[in-house]
Amino acid sequence: MMTYPMLFKVTAEAASGIQTTWSTQSMHDSQKAVMAIPPEFSGPGGGFSPEDLYAMALANCFVATFKVFAEKSRLSFSQIKVHTTLSVDRNEKGQPWMAKAGLNIEISGVAQKEIAQRLLEKTSQGCMILNSVLTEKSFEFKVLA
Repeated sequence: MMTYPMLFKVTAEAASGIQTTWSTQSMHDSQKAVMAIPPEFSGPGGGFSPEDLYAMALANCFVATFKVFAEKSRLSFSQIKVHTTLSVDRNEKGQPWMAKAGLNIEISGVAQKEIAQRLLEKTSQGCMILNSVLTEKSFEFKVLA
């Protein structure tokens, strides 16, 4: 049984300077991820950027939600791939923001294509992170036997 509210904690530790990497980790994992300001923002790259993590959160929330829906519907599949393209732009006030995210989802090894298509649509509406952001989202689905 799930109890709400749920709390998730992360830590980020950094030294000064935009050319230095830093580390971040979640409460669920002792491994630290290397973070860096991307070259697009005059950083060195060489680690995940906040923009990478944002796009990864959208993609992986889709995967996790689909897996739950598929399990509950007894839909078997071989693999799900989500390719996400994130567009950073400026809003009407000139502030940078995550303007658009295009998610291209491919599911392979599916015998029940109609059920898979229905669950893909349901996932696009039921993923909590996708529902929590202002970013414009578009979806393209491909279901393969």
